[in-house]
Amino acid sequence: KAVCLRYLQRFGEGLECLQALKRLRPEHGRAHQEEGHTLRDSGQLAGAVAAYRRACQCNPALTGAWKSLAAALEQTGAEGEAAQARAELNRLQALPKPLLAVMDLIGQGRLVKAEELVRQFLRKAPRQVEAMRLLADIGVKLGALDDAEYLLESAAEFAPDNVRVRVDYIQTLRKRQKFAAARAQAKRLLDSAPDNPSFQSLYAVESMYAGDFNEALAYFNKVLARLPGDANTLTSKGHACKTMGDFQGAVAAYREAIASQPSHGEAYYSLANLKTYSFAEAEAKAMQQQAGNANLSYMDRVHLAFAQGKAAEDRQDYAAAFRHYAEGNQLKKAQSRYTAEAISKEFDQQIAVCDAGFFKERQGWGHPAPDPIFIVGLPRAGSTLIEQILASHSQVDGTLELPNILALAGRLRRGERLTAEGKYPAILRDLPREDFARFGEGFIKDTRIHRAGAPFFIDKMPNNFRHIGLIKTMLPNAKIIDARRHPMACCLSGFRQLFAEGQEFTYALADLGAYYRDYVRLMGHWNAVLPGAVLTVHHEEVVDDLEGQVRRLLDYCGLAFEETCLNYHETERLVRTPSSEQVRQPIFRSSLEFWKDFEPWLGELKEALGEEVREAYGIE
Repeated sequence: KAVCLRYLQRFGEGLECLQALKRLRPEHGRAHQEEGHTLRDSGQLAGAVAAYRRACQCNPALTGAWKSLAAALEQTGAEGEAAQARAELNRLQALPKPLLAVMDLIGQGRLVKAEELVRQFLRKAPRQVEAMRLLADIGVKLGALDDAEYLLESAAEFAPDNVRVRVDYIQTLRKRQKFAAARAQAKRLLDSAPDNPSFQSLYAVESMYAGDFNEALAYFNKVLARLPGDANTLTSKGHACKTMGDFQGAVAAYREAIASQPSHGEAYYSLANLKTYSFAEAEAKAMQQQAGNANLSYMDRVHLAFAQGKAAEDRQDYAAAFRHYAEGNQLKKAQSRYTAEAISKEFDQQIAVCDAGFFKERQGWGHPAPDPIFIVGLPRAGSTLIEQILASHSQVDGTLELPNILALAGRLRRGERLTAEGKYPAILRDLPREDFARFGEGFIKDTRIHRAGAPFFIDKMPNNFRHIGLIKTMLPNAKIIDARRHPMACCLSGFRQLFAEGQEFTYALADLGAYYRDYVRLMGHWNAVLPGAVLTVHHEEVVDDLEGQVRRLLDYCGLAFEETCLNYHETERLVRTPSSEQVRQPIFRSSLEFWKDFEPWLGELKEALGEEVREAYGIE
C-alpha cells in the first residue's frame, strides 16, 4: 500500500502507512527501505539516508537499500560513506544467489527456511566461509552458541583474514563467556591494524569483559582521541565505570555521549539503569523532545521509553511512568515470538517427565562435585543480593549468570538441527547414566574459568529453575536457592527493566503474571519430588531479618558464619547485573511496596497471577 501511495505521490499517507507497519514489525527491513524511497522522492534527503541506514541494519541483504543509500550519500556530498555503501553492495552482489537469499530470510526472521537453504548449500560447498558464517548467525539467534562457535572457529581457520568472521567469532566467544579467548582474538585483530579505531574499540570491550578495566579504559580513550564524542564508545566507557563501581565516571561518560548525540537512547537508558540516578528536569525535557523525532531508530526509541519511565517515576508521576514503560515493552513485544501458552506447556512437560520415579531410578547418577550453588527464580527477585551475601564468604566465588545449563538444555532440545525443538525434556528419560556424569563433569570444567579458587561458586542464571531436573541428575550434590519476591513487586520490577535478552515474558503484564504463576507451580513440583533439595529465600524476609536469613543461607550451603556476609555491601567485586549499584548499599526497604504506586494500572497482572497466587499473598 505504501508503495502505491508513493507512486501516486501521496507521500504523507504513505509515511503514515509505514508508521503503522513499523509499529507491528519495528525491524521490518523493507518498511524502512520504502520509507527511504518515500522521503527521497518527497525531497527529504537527510531523512532518506537515515531510513536506508536502518533498512540495511535490519536486513543487510537488501541490495536496493544499499544502492539507494550510496546514491543519497553521494547527493549529500558524503563521498567516503557512499564508497563504503557501494563496496558493501558489490560484496553482496558477488555472493552466490542462494546465500543472498539466506541473508534475506535471516533478516526477515524466517530462520527455519534459512537454515534449510544454507545447509543445502554447504553440502555442495562445505568450506564456503560466508555460508558457515550465516549458519553460525542462525545459531547465535537461537542461542545455539556452541554450534556457532565451532562454525566460526572453523571458518576463521579457512579464511584467517576475513574480518567479518573474526568479529562474529569474537562476539560469540563473549556470549559464551569465554572472555579470555575473546580478548585474545580481539588482540590478534588489533595487531593486524593497530590504528584501526573499530579494532581498538572491540579490543577495549573484550578487555572490559575479561576484567582488565584499566586496559579497556585506555583503549576507549584512544578511540575517543581519534573519534571525539563517539557516542557508542562513550557509552561503553560508562558501562566499564559502572561495573567497576565508579558511579560518577559512568554518569560523566553517559552524559557526554548524550551531549555528542542527543538521540542516543542507550546513554539515557544507561543513566536510568544506574537505578540510583535521578534525571534533572532539563534531561526529562530533552528526552521528551527526542521521543518526537520521527527518524529515531527502533532501539533508541525503546531505550528512551524506559528512561522516560524512570524520569517520570522520579517525579512521582506514576501514570506517565507506567505509560512510558508500557510503550517500551510494547515495542519489544512486537518483535518477540514469546507466548505464555508455550511456556506453560514446557513446564507441564518438565512435571510429567521429572517425577518422583525419575529421580528414584537415577539416584547416585551424575558427577559428585559439591561446588556449584545455583541461585534461581525470576529476575528482579533479589537474587543479586543473595549472590552478594554468599560471595562475601571466604569459601565462595561469585561469578556471573552462566549460560551453560541453558546451552545444554538447548542442545538436548534441538538435536542436530539448529531450528528443531521438542526433544527436551522427554529425552532425559532416554539418556544413559554416563551422559549425566559427562554433563556434570563438563559443567565443572567449563565454568572453572570464572572461578578464583574458592571451594564453592555461584551460578546466578535465574532461568535455571526450569531445568532443576537436569541439574540435580547431572550434579546431585549441587545446592539450589530459590530467590522469591512478592509477585506484584517482582513482576512490576521486571516490567520496568529492559533486559538485554532472554526474558521475553517481561514485555506484557499478562505474560508476567502467567509466568510467575507457572514458576510457583513448577517450583512446587520440584519441592515435592526433591524434598529439601531447594532452599526458598523470600526477599522480604531478608530485608526484615538480614542476620537470620544469612545464617539460614550459610547453614543450607554447609558454610560457617562469617561477619563479612552481613556487610556484603562492602565487598569489592564486579557486578554486571542491573542491581549493581543497589547491592553496593546497605539493606533498604523502599522497594518492598513500590508497586502500590502503580496499582491502578495493574489489573491485568493481578488477573494473570491466578487465584491461588493472589490468595497466598493477600492480593485483592
